[in-house]
Amino acid sequence: MTALLSRRAATALAITALAAGCASPATARVGPDSFAPLVKRVLPAVVNIAVVETVAQGSDPLSMFPPEVRRQLRDRFPQRRREVHGSGSGFIIDPNGLIVTNTHVISGADKIVVALHDGTELPAEVVGMDELTDIAVIRVKPAAALPSLTWGNSQTLEAGDWVVAAGNPFGLGGSVTVGIVSARGRDIGSGPFDDFIQVDAPINPGNSGGPLFNADGEVVGINSAILSPTGGSIGIGFAIPSELASHIVDELRAKGRIERGWLGISMQDIREPGVAVAEVVRSGPGGRAGLRVGDVVTGVNGQQVDDSRALLRAIAAIPPGQTARLTLQRQGREIELTVTIGRRPNSEG
Repeated sequence: MTALLSRRAATALAITALAAGCASPATARVGPDSFAPLVKRVLPAVVNIAVVETVAQGSDPLSMFPPEVRRQLRDRFPQRRREVHGSGSGFIIDPNGLIVTNTHVISGADKIVVALHDGTELPAEVVGMDELTDIAVIRVKPAAALPSLTWGNSQTLEAGDWVVAAGNPFGLGGSVTVGIVSARGRDIGSGPFDDFIQVDAPINPGNSGGPLFNADGEVVGINSAILSPTGGSIGIGFAIPSELASHIVDELRAKGRIERGWLGISMQDIREPGVAVAEVVRSGPGGRAGLRVGDVVTGVNGQQVDDSRALLRAIAAIPPGQTARLTLQRQGREIELTVTIGRRPNSEG
């Protein structure tokens, strides 16, 4: 059975350029003779991340008791605990020690240690994490400025473009691979904001959080997931596009958390463009603004929305407290409602 392993990161598969059967050598695109100059420039800013998490050993013998009794018994009979070690990858986005990685690499960690390209090890602290996009920012305190990377524009990527990935597969340290973009805009079912770049990459444990570079050495993605029946690479890997990641990183850096807009409705996709309102939280932003069950939302602030994912993303991108103009179809009539956007509850994901 094919399983999606979102806790494994994507790296790009080294491939040999093949001319299409109908293409002549004069028209076929070829890659550079070597990626070595690019690798020498970017690899010093790629880091290895080691984490230690302390977990309870075995099943919890106190689980049958009420919470208040469990607390009392645990004080008298503490559980045996053990350390679990893991590793991943990341990259420096600010020379003062700001590092980007995946949330799943550091989530639950009691201790985080970053190994720089020159072997220096530094303790790290969490700046912020966003589970919905699997993006996290951590910080180290270096003695001097560190080499850092810059964001590229993932929107300019096309299927067939060369990409270079770097990371820490199986704890081997800085490794790079080369491949192409297989597709864009992939929804792999990992969350409401899926918009992955698919690359023909061999994915291995330890690559999570590593950068995906374009041919100019700019970060166009964060390697994050694979599709595999066994846990090993079959050449289908996924990276979070820089278009999304850069904004998330900026907000985590500034606030330590992500605040997303919320309407307080349940949505249902329909055959024609638009989103049907299936349920309304009466005390929520949409309910207070007058949204009704059966309304079909077709636009947000003048921008068309074709399905529930587009509506969710459009609302999530609006800061809580700001107003938005919704275009609706209600009983055959087009109307507009102004709604004050709420803050997406944690329980919503």
